[in-house]
Amino acid sequence: MSATSQRTLQKTERSRLTRRNPKGHYDAETIYSVLDSGLIAHIGYVHEGHPIVTPTAYWREDNRLYWHGAASGRFIKSMADGPVCVTVTHFDGLIFARSGFHHSALFRTVMAFGHCTLINEAERKEKALATFLNRLLPGRAAVVRPNTKQELKATTLVEFAIDEASAKIRDGGVQDAKEDYDFPVWAGLLKTKLVVEDVVEDERLCDGTERPAPLADLALGTALEDYVRSNIQLLDQE
Repeated sequence: MSATSQRTLQKTERSRLTRRNPKGHYDAETIYSVLDSGLIAHIGYVHEGHPIVTPTAYWREDNRLYWHGAASGRFIKSMADGPVCVTVTHFDGLIFARSGFHHSALFRTVMAFGHCTLINEAERKEKALATFLNRLLPGRAAVVRPNTKQELKATTLVEFAIDEASAKIRDGGVQDAKEDYDFPVWAGLLKTKLVVEDVVEDERLCDGTERPAPLADLALGTALEDYVRSNIQLLDQE
């Protein structure tokens, strides 16, 4: 475990869960685990006086999150003009209790607050985008066609420092009121998981093109978050 992952993020009025909520976590290890298991984040910010939430693919490097967008986009410029809230959520199932009040969901989520920096240096963008590709498929950046100068110019990299953040996790089983456990109705969990359904070849592959080893060896039904975390572990070993 790295020193970075052992740190605890400072609780603030924005990141602190209220009511002494046992679902709350502030250690970087838990927060990073939730972030590293995902691919899509929702970015909340203000554009021309109106709240906007944009879903986007992201990745983490140390204590920073990154995503990218069109350099000409109006929304991405607004992200650097004020405070930003980033959320990542994993839905793990439904909880059926003996009362409607105690029905709930199994989930893992992170909410982080901070400010963004827009990065336009070609070298930094090239390196960061290579990290993103390799997170999706180890070794991918080295085998695809290199980015052109125009493609890099048209792309803005967004850097978000994780200064204020908390994780909220609901796991375990049904939590009914004590007096409800004798009520004669079914209660339990409906557990869910996002899995790899299939690997489909593009119809216009060049003759003799082989499937990359990580995909050739990938078992259908593998949890997507396990696949993503495995890729990150391979990158960390380089």
